[in-house]
Amino acid sequence: MLYIVATPIWNLWDITYRAIETLKNVDWIACEDTRTSSTLLNHYDIKKPLISFHSHSWKTKTDKIIEQLKQWKNIALISDAWTPWISDPGYILIKEALENDIEIIPIPWVTAFTTALMWSGMPMNHFLYLWFLPIKKWRQTLFKKLVERKSEKNAETIVIYESVHRIIKTLKEMQEYFWEEHYIVIARELTKKYEQFIRWNLNEIIKYFEENPSKIKWEFVIMF
Repeated sequence: MLYIVATPIWNLWDITYRAIETLKNVDWIACEDTRTSSTLLNHYDIKKPLISFHSHSWKTKTDKIIEQLKQWKNIALISDAWTPWISDPGYILIKEALENDIEIIPIPWVTAFTTALMWSGMPMNHFLYLWFLPIKKWRQTLFKKLVERKSEKNAETIVIYESVHRIIKTLKEMQEYFWEEHYIVIARELTKKYEQFIRWNLNEIIKYFEENPSKIKWEFVIMF
């Protein structure tokens, strides 16, 4: 049986009792980074064999995991944070498991973008989640399509992730395609001690980060 187990964004207490019990009782745990996952597992005194399963190893590890599942092993799939397959290759393993008639049980919890939307004050009943924007190819085309989409569906919230390396670049590109006074919300360091929500227009947010480079840490959720 394959369990899809959501883990905390950062705060180790943000996990369900059911998730902890599942991780304690499976035979194996497949995770993105064994070192990162060990922090969570050690916190809850969970001692299980770990299988590294990430974007660079999924091709070789999928067959191994499927073979174990066929032998009636119980395996939990977790990511470094959040819900597996939202931003990692977990969906490939899930697809293979379904094709092999292996039972799958989801153990739900949170993701960064739904957590950010909860506090954003922006519409949640209709939103478009895009993960990270493409770095080069199709990036400009996508921005143009988003401008058209926003003009047609003003009530729709668009949600993207961005890294510390491209946050300023992305905000300035948004400024070119939308306008300086366009209102956005940025969430950073979710569930951490210095969790922050920034609600301003593009011009003010760009100025804020340029004047406060120490605030450019971890990943960002951008909603507009």
